[in-house]
Amino acid sequence: MQQIKIGLVSVSDRASQGVYEDKGLPSLKEWLDAAVINPKIYIEHLIPDEQALIEKTLIELSDKEGCSLILTTGGTGPYPRDVTPDATLAVADRLMPGFGEQMRQVSLYFVPTAILSRQLGVIRKNSLILNLPGRPTAIKETLEGVRNKEGEIVVHGIFSAVPLCVDAIGGPFIETNPEVCKAFRPKQ
Repeated sequence: MQQIKIGLVSVSDRASQGVYEDKGLPSLKEWLDAAVINPKIYIEHLIPDEQALIEKTLIELSDKEGCSLILTTGGTGPYPRDVTPDATLAVADRLMPGFGEQMRQVSLYFVPTAILSRQLGVIRKNSLILNLPGRPTAIKETLEGVRNKEGEIVVHGIFSAVPLCVDAIGGPFIETNPEVCKAFRPKQ
């Protein structure tokens, strides 16, 4: 089974200054540890809402560290300091609009303010970069999807499409735990 290198970036002025504990990075790792079977190497960054620093961090994770998958959390709203999507677009080679559309679709199931989110997905070289929400429950929901009372998926989360996208851009073959998130791959 191939190892995957994953960049994790939590963007928060206050958490990066120690005003409160960052919950983004632990939430991402907890979900990925449950969902992805492959051996994983995490490269983590907790940084403030500074566009130039976010851009520099994403470039480093993609170009120097060779992360096949980079997940950010936080800074995706309409507030003036929410610049994560702007930084992500600035370093992108290609936009993957379906990821942002689906994250908002999942979140709309829970809150009407999901339409205010500017989450997105892009490709930079051989890296898939996804901007996730900041709240731990919203991170899990957007990755995993919405389940009914019987535990069946009623709104797909974005991670079911991540393994195929990573394959397509030259990354490792990602295997998932189907009880958490079943990777979709067309029949060969």
